[in-house]
Order: sequence, then structure tokens, then C-alpha cells
Amino acid sequence: MATHPHAGDPVFDLHVGGKMEILSTAALAGPEELSLAYTPGVARVCEAIAADPSMTQHYTWVPNTVAVVTDGTAVLGLGDIGPAAAMPVMEGKAVLFKQFGGVDAVPICLDTTDVEEIIETVVRLAPSFGGINLEDISAPRCFEIEARLKERLDIPVFHDDQHGTAVVALAALTNALRLTGRDAATVRVVVQGAGAAGVAVARILLEAGIQDIAVLDRQGVLNSERADLTEVKAALARDTADHFGRRGTLADVMAGADVYIGVSGGQVPEEIVASMADDAIIFGLANPTPEVHPDLAHKYARVVATGRSDFPNQINNVLAFPGIFRGAFDVHATAITEGMKVAAATALAELVGDALSEEMIIPSPFDPRVPGAVRDAVAAAARADGVARR
Repeated sequence: MATHPHAGDPVFDLHVGGKMEILSTAALAGPEELSLAYTPGVARVCEAIAADPSMTQHYTWVPNTVAVVTDGTAVLGLGDIGPAAAMPVMEGKAVLFKQFGGVDAVPICLDTTDVEEIIETVVRLAPSFGGINLEDISAPRCFEIEARLKERLDIPVFHDDQHGTAVVALAALTNALRLTGRDAATVRVVVQGAGAAGVAVARILLEAGIQDIAVLDRQGVLNSERADLTEVKAALARDTADHFGRRGTLADVMAGADVYIGVSGGQVPEEIVASMADDAIIFGLANPTPEVHPDLAHKYARVVATGRSDFPNQINNVLAFPGIFRGAFDVHATAITEGMKVAAATALAELVGDALSEEMIIPSPFDPRVPGAVRDAVAAAARADGVARR
């Protein structure tokens, strides 16, 4: 084999040939096994499924397989790099599904950014999968794509950049509030960034009982006095800042705020960070450069989290999505509800237990208890919400 162009670089060496392969679960040692796995035996299974499509759940890999779908428009912090360049990330996501949830996943990179084409393509692919994980699709298109796919499909559809981030952020915030003696009903939260993650974080915080939330985009606080809001942002403004009359700039709403959650990629000046309440909570989740660097955050905050692995309290989506799909698949759920997401966050928060400290508000992705705890909580919530089929 010819030496690849980046030989000697451990990152590139690991990626040679990709990070995935497909393995057979059926031994094909001779003609008898071949006749069972393929023709003529397989025809009997096909006939059984044709007579009763629910048999797909027993006799194919479909109920344990998720499609990881992207158009390459919002990949990591790299932006719109296209579907081909997105494939290493989608492969990585698939590997994480298998490693942490026992879920098979197939990366699918679509060569279109047209909303209608993406929706129609996924709908046509859906019979091959038990769930759809949307990944790295830019806002605001991602909101419409997810919503319309949920309407048309009876399998879980989950945009991880939105909801995975939101679940883990809520889990970490639950423990941060506990540590600092704050109450969800009275805490003041600022969410900087109104893209996929920012909207989902704000929505799950509302679901969890947090009321005073100011969400900001580049033009300032989302509130109904603004005429430039998209439908998604306008709806969020009505449910957040409007209730408390929050408006203006980041500096206006950060003064006295208890919690800052950054999902914007911008940088917050030190004087604004310094204006927060005592014992503040700062989550700077942009990668690789947090909105508030931990060294600066620790000067003014009691609890600090980032999206990076080289600092404590990493808000890592891998804590959520494998267990969420595992739990949904185990009960053959038709959807992933808000209740299932909150249940996943609660389970993650509870795993910290007596180890709770400023440096430990969220479990490690390598904590072996994580996938099972999230799975069980999600499965129970699916039953409670009436979306479980078994």
C-alpha cells in the first residue's frame, strides 16, 4: 500500500481506510449456512415481512440501526465544508453510537443543501432504519427539516446538535444549581447564541422549570419588540425574554445574571463576565475556543464548564445520544419526546451523586454507568409519554 500524504501524523494514521467496517453476524462456513442466510431460505423471511411489516423488527437489523445524516453545512466549528469533508465526523459519530450505546449507525452525507430534497431523501431512506440522527446541518434550516421529518416518520428523529447538547447542558446545570444553592424557578439565565444548540438549550431549560431566560443572537436579546426575528426566534422570544422584559445587549442582561451558557463562538469581554452575580455559573461551549476561557471564568464564577476535553466538566453530546437511541429502540418508540430528553438529563445529573463538586457536575463519557442509566430513563419516559410500542 502506498504511503498516505500525512503518514506519521497519528490523527491521519488512525483514519487510513476510515474508522468503520461491516461485519456479518451469520457464519457462512458452507452451502447449508449460505442457503439459510441467502437464497432460498431468505425468501421465506421476505414473505413473512411482506405479510406483516412489523416482522422487520425481529428479522432485520433495522430496529437497531440509525442513519447519521448531514449535508455538511455546519460541521464542528469548521462551518460549511460540504458532504465529502463531513464524512470523517459522521464515521466518528457512528463509532460512538456503537461504542457507547450498542447501536449500529450508517453515515449518510447528502450532496444537497435544499430543504425539500433533504426531507424527501430521508423519507425514502427511512424504511432501512430504526431512527434518524440529523447532524451538522446549519440553522435555521435544521429546525424545519427536523420538524417535518417528525411529522412524516413514525421512528425517532433527533437533531443531535440541538438536543444532545441541550440534554447534557441541562444535566450539568441541574448539578451546578444544586451546588450553588439556586432554585430553577428563580435563577436568571443568559444563553448566547440562537442557532440549533441555543434554541434547544433554551427550550429544554423551560421544560425543566427555568423561567427567566434571555437568549441572544448577534443583534441582541430575542424579544417581540424586534421585527427581524425568524419564526423560530420569535416563538422563543415570546416564551423567554418577553416574560421578564429582557432586552438590549449582552452587557444589559449579563449584569446580575446567575448563569451564562455560550453556544455562539463569540468572545465575552472580561468586564461583562465580572458583572455577573456572585457564585456565577459559566458554560462556554464553543470549540475549540470557549466564549469565556476557563482561566477568565474562574476569576468570577464558582462553576465552569466547556465543550473541551482538556478541562473539567466537559459538556459532551456522547453522554446523551447513544443512550437516548438505545432506550428509544428498546421500546420501539415512535418519537423522542421532551419528556424523554429531560429524563435523560435527570439520569445523567443523578449519576454524579456524592461526587458533586465544582470540578464534577457531569459524569465522564467513560463512566460505564452512563449508557445504561440514560437508556433506562429514556425507555421509562417513552412509556409514560405513550410513544412506546413495546
